[in-house]
Amino acid sequence: MSKIEQTLSIIKPDAVERNLVDEIKNIFIKNNLKIKEIKKIQISKDEASEFYKVHQSKPFYNDLCAYLSSGPIVAMVLEGENAVLFNRKLMGATNPKEADENTIRKLYGISIDKNSVHGSDSVDNAKKEIEFFFKN
Repeated sequence: MSKIEQTLSIIKPDAVERNLVDEIKNIFIKNNLKIKEIKKIQISKDEASEFYKVHQSKPFYNDLCAYLSSGPIVAMVLEGENAVLFNRKLMGATNPKEADENTIRKLYGISIDKNSVHGSDSVDNAKKEIEFFFKN
């Protein structure tokens, strides 16, 4: 059963720095995900820490926060059928070396840390993450 959902997508600093924003946006558009909201911002380390709070017990937490706040990012609200899972499929595995062919991370990811994109992992987290970046 498919339903229209929204999910958060972030184009991370490594991809913004390499001018990949349009290429990545086009992948979403070509795959029938609508970009409902979009903004380019730079977040602080504290904001990154808050955003990734779910990972704070993991060994990579501090590096993740430092990385997300290291340069401009592009945050987007994507909308489409089963958008959360579909976006995760388009992104590919966290580690670009393990990602399927033609996924965003396989095409553009540099490493497990600099993997170019973030996407919400559940409908509940998507709501929280969208609220984090797009408080009206």
